[in-house]
Amino acid sequence: MKGIIGIKVGMTQVFDDQGRAVPVTVIHTEPNRVLRIRTMDKDGYEAVQLGMGFIKPHKVARPQLKDFEKIGVAPVRYVREFRIPGATDLQPGSEVRVEEAFVAGDIVDVTGTSKGKGFAGVIKRWGFRRGPTTHGSKYHRRVGSLGARTSGGGGRVHPGRKMPGHKGHARVTTLRLRVERVDAERNLLLVRGAVPGPRGSLVMVRDSVRNRKGAM
Repeated sequence: MKGIIGIKVGMTQVFDDQGRAVPVTVIHTEPNRVLRIRTMDKDGYEAVQLGMGFIKPHKVARPQLKDFEKIGVAPVRYVREFRIPGATDLQPGSEVRVEEAFVAGDIVDVTGTSKGKGFAGVIKRWGFRRGPTTHGSKYHRRVGSLGARTSGGGGRVHPGRKMPGHKGHARVTTLRLRVERVDAERNLLLVRGAVPGPRGSLVMVRDSVRNRKGAM
């Protein structure tokens, strides 16, 4: 079972065997609880639901609280589902620990929610080039032509046009990151490079998709 839920702590650096500084992201991964197993016969696909974090029972809806009591585990704050090989071999109520899931050298994909940037124009949001700043030009950071015509095209803005709007705060997956170290005593996972989201945000770490395709 190469998948676990964690909390992004922040970035730092470690030194490899050759003395080179390697930038890493530190992910705190408490032992995850197996909550539910999805099977092909019952659900139409194979997956496992993992839970992590403490939450007071009175803050959980009664149907979900009954599910936790049925499994025999305390209510958890975060619940995520993983569709990866080996999920059906687990049992509800068991634990998934970081030292059992990953070792140094593994290649993983990390999914998180990117930082929210608020409302942004087309230059910041899409990388548009700005207009001239001299010779009386009044076009600087605006959108420009939207490509609509009053004849033929119907005089409308076609769907998919890049416009100003909300930037960030979206689900993002960073592929092919290398696990540098696994600290079993402190439940820490050190991954080379940056992962999506601000400090303190929830992330999902799983075996790389390319690794799974290669295995199949």
